[in-house]
Amino acid sequence: MKLATALNHGCLCHTLDAHQLQAQLESDPALAGLAQHIVQTRPHLFSSSAVFLAQNTFDTLVATVAAIERIVALPAYRQQALARAPAIAQHAFGPLGVHMGYDFHVNEDGLRLIEINTNAGGALLNTALARAQKACCETMSRAFASYTPLDTLAQTFFDMFMAEWRAQRGKQQLRNILIVDDEPQAQYLAPEFELYRQLFLQHGVLATIADPKALEWRDGQLWHGNKVVDMVYNRLTDFYLIEPAHQALREAYQAGATVLTPHPQAHALLADKRNLVALSDSALLAKWGVSPADRALLGAAVPPTRRVTPDQADSLWAQRRGLFFKPVAGYGAKAVYRGDKLTRRVWDEIVAGDFIAQTLVPPGQRMVTVDGQETDLKFDVRAYTYDGQVQLLAARTYQGQTTNFRTPGGGFSPVVVVPQLSELTKLSQNLTRQEAV
Repeated sequence: MKLATALNHGCLCHTLDAHQLQAQLESDPALAGLAQHIVQTRPHLFSSSAVFLAQNTFDTLVATVAAIERIVALPAYRQQALARAPAIAQHAFGPLGVHMGYDFHVNEDGLRLIEINTNAGGALLNTALARAQKACCETMSRAFASYTPLDTLAQTFFDMFMAEWRAQRGKQQLRNILIVDDEPQAQYLAPEFELYRQLFLQHGVLATIADPKALEWRDGQLWHGNKVVDMVYNRLTDFYLIEPAHQALREAYQAGATVLTPHPQAHALLADKRNLVALSDSALLAKWGVSPADRALLGAAVPPTRRVTPDQADSLWAQRRGLFFKPVAGYGAKAVYRGDKLTRRVWDEIVAGDFIAQTLVPPGQRMVTVDGQETDLKFDVRAYTYDGQVQLLAARTYQGQTTNFRTPGGGFSPVVVVPQLSELTKLSQNLTRQEAV
């Protein structure tokens, strides 16, 4: 941990090879111009600096994800989580949900889980970013040895979608997949939709990007134009498909007529923030039969979390400076509040709404250079997972209350897992600030 912290504070090198990033983003001729489009329209999507993570912290992260997935499989946990979810979340057709996102704050006190997301974006973008890094010096070259096989990661992601398909359709052939989001071309991560479309096409699966308003439910099938939709990669933030514009998709999913991933039940079991209350309650976990080892792991990794209820309003208000408040169905840092910045007006809205109160955990700190000036940024770490296995890590560096992709020098950053090597320990002891290259 000390070594990774020293590197995050002292290694000011720019490790991003912009030409290599362009080559990675435009690996297919159909993607020509994508890198320049990102530079022009999303100048703070990618950071030029890596974030460093200690090997033991990485090991704890992997173990925490696996422990949570074991707990989610328990009947008592599932019963509680699904009892408060809408009827659509009761459907289980087999798929688990692609690209679960576990978001952590990492600082000198260790690793803390902040939230879990069902349709975590950025996996393919961060794969390209990770492949476009260069070691800033010879001593650091071993630290840049990846914890995951980057050359085969895109194949791993495709295999994940195929596993979802087979879980519901068995040996039937997957003919097409629809990548769905509201106004997809207006989404900040829209460039990634093109990367996924090309990934599917390269494997012989017809892929299209679509707005759900273009879908039709008729004759017991989901239609997009003149084609029946086999599978939907769901990037919507209407997690339970409640909005009228999503009615066709809702009908098709409930009928099992299309394979939808991620799906409402995955959100109910993992991403509903009320689940953090249970995951931070050691006594409840013990009652459910969770092992002492897993309880100890979650006790250290999951910050104490409570529901905001009117009967606890006065107590929570008094403790607000040490709390962070989030809506139970929120996403993308929308309507989240640091307790020390709350006004009475906003507090009344929180009490009347459906919020959790999570013990405030400071994010990590990463020193970077922007236009020759040293700047201290915050960062979190996202683990992209499937079936409890960590596939890729990425950091988001930023200034402000939450991640925003508007910070010069910030954006997605690759995560370098620092091995416990004597030569790198020596580096941390002698580390001096370097000029950005």
